[in-house]
Amino acid sequence: MLSIGIAAAAGPGVAAELAPLLERAGFHGLWVNDTPGADALEVLAAAAAASEHLVLATGVLPIDRRPAAEILREVDRLALPQHRLVLGIGSGQLRTGALDAVAGAARMLRAGTQARVVVGALGPRMRGLGATTADGLLLSWLTPAAAAEQARAAHAAAPDAHVALYVRTSLHPDADGPLAAETARYGGFPAYAANFARLGFAAEQTVIDSSADLREVVAAYRGGVDEVVLRAIVPAADPAAYREFTEQVARTLTP
Repeated sequence: MLSIGIAAAAGPGVAAELAPLLERAGFHGLWVNDTPGADALEVLAAAAAASEHLVLATGVLPIDRRPAAEILREVDRLALPQHRLVLGIGSGQLRTGALDAVAGAARMLRAGTQARVVVGALGPRMRGLGATTADGLLLSWLTPAAAAEQARAAHAAAPDAHVALYVRTSLHPDADGPLAAETARYGGFPAYAANFARLGFAAEQTVIDSSADLREVVAAYRGGVDEVVLRAIVPAADPAAYREFTEQVARTLTP
């Protein structure tokens, strides 16, 4: 499966324009990561209104500032199509009790909606929880080999677990700077820095910039996980840039 990801800050208008384009080109879904000041569910509601069968996913809703009960209320208020909704959740800034909190949220969301629930996870315990307590995992910032290894472990724990992977991607030289800035920012977060050190590679080894062979790198990722989500990094956060990104991926990678 191949999907596209955007930040919620891109806005509902971008999502409404991209959704039918993604559907026509044969992409699996649109993933929207929640950001402070922007609502991933609101953005997905715009995509839902502009599409018929595209999978709509959050990657991820941090439960420290968006509790499960609030997520359930918003799914109902926005009348999101639950049969094609994937609720990605994560621990956010929780430092104690994160495993129990995420497990409880996953159970509540699975009981309260028809949506599938995946867990954003770095460490092995959270990955195990996502595989066995939820419907799967959303991984990020991994090399193809590391992603394949983590997917194998998830499938060994739960054969039906769905393993999706975010890969930050720039297709235009003018977007390589923003990609490098985002890579450095994540590499500086203590939890991510510790994870990179544990895994033995740098954040820069887990992204796709405009000089890469997109077909070759994506093929390597697709060989290891169930779904690759190309998280679009564009020169300017406007509809035209996101449309150009999506069209270029479609020309290169879809039949």
